[in-house]
Amino acid sequence: MEFWESSFLEKQTMWGFDPTDSAILTKDFFLEKNMKDILIPGIGYGRNAKVFMENGINVTGIEISKTAIELARDNGLDINIFHGSVNEMPFENKLYDGIFSHGLIHLLNKQEREKFISDCYNQLKPGGYMIITTVSQDAPMFGKGKQIDKDYFEIMEGLKMFFYDAESVKREFGKYGLAEFSAIDEPNKHHENAPAINFIMIKCKK
Repeated sequence: MEFWESSFLEKQTMWGFDPTDSAILTKDFFLEKNMKDILIPGIGYGRNAKVFMENGINVTGIEISKTAIELARDNGLDINIFHGSVNEMPFENKLYDGIFSHGLIHLLNKQEREKFISDCYNQLKPGGYMIITTVSQDAPMFGKGKQIDKDYFEIMEGLKMFFYDAESVKREFGKYGLAEFSAIDEPNKHHENAPAINFIMIKCKK
């Protein structure tokens, strides 16, 4: 996780402030299900939070980077954001209608991923949904760098990524209300000529 803290400003420039397609689709789904209160672990500087807030959904965030939280505040996010690692979840006893996390879980190791999925599921109200997006094995980075474990690579110094496929999605999410999952290609909206990144969008119901 230190990689994201140290290179945060570069990452911010890279991704801009437009929400991901995953966030937009999740917003539509949460509105369809009449969800009013959601948690976003790894909220960053808020580019995915605003699309929910602008549609009347209350948002709480978790973010490890102080810089990201400050930028979120500068970007108009006057909401509760817990400063800390998702590895420290839960930060409260509250249960949520929905949970959305984009591009975070693949940065965690096996034990951290297991805890994260369990912690998110446990903070859902009965009937609630969690939607988690993660990099897939179709992404061009898969297999690059130093292999640490099966489907787990150190892409560059300090940046370790686990790449999901259908088998690993079923294995890790199967006992947490896995409802469906599908491929989604996320364009880099801040740089039109940059290639899209291949993600998997995972939906679980409690």
